[in-house]
Amino acid sequence: MLNIIIFGAPGSGKGTQSALIVEKFRLDYISTGLELRKAIDEGSEPGKMAKEYIDRGRLVPDEITVRLVAGFLDGKQDSKGILFDGFPRTIPQAIALKKIMDAHGMNLSVLIDLQVDDDELIRRLLERGKSSGRSDDHPETVQARLAVYRTQTAPLATYYLNEGKYAAVKGRGTIEEIFRRIVDVIECRIAES
Repeated sequence: MLNIIIFGAPGSGKGTQSALIVEKFRLDYISTGLELRKAIDEGSEPGKMAKEYIDRGRLVPDEITVRLVAGFLDGKQDSKGILFDGFPRTIPQAIALKKIMDAHGMNLSVLIDLQVDDDELIRRLLERGKSSGRSDDHPETVQARLAVYRTQTAPLATYYLNEGKYAAVKGRGTIEEIFRRIVDVIECRIAES
């Protein structure tokens, strides 16, 4: 089973590359960001709670996102693999994911870190905000999101490096160039297993 975390700062291209990875390797896909936005649109209680955090550029509390992921993994034991987009975002979430995966008889194959400099991230996020209308892609929240990423999420790189599951990928270039780099990493992990 091929289980991958796509990782990087907001605007690094995780969503774009996720679609390509899922198609090529025929993986199941979970984006906690999409699931949370769906809950917000539905007006559910978890959605209302999540909206308060997202609108301020902050991370949604671990217990909400961990519950969402655990529910998703139920019944996925026969899957070819899963691509996690937007989860984990903190060390406690990474520890929770390991426990959830262990309970489901799964292992993580690799965390792919899309590395993009801050100037490019800001440019991408502001451009996306103009076309998407996302509440978290506006100038007042972009800097807050990047600060949260640096303090709360970026430490996951070291965590997964210590676990032997980390792979850095240059996140600048054409979509196709970046995807080729990602495929090289995944195929290398498949060959090693």
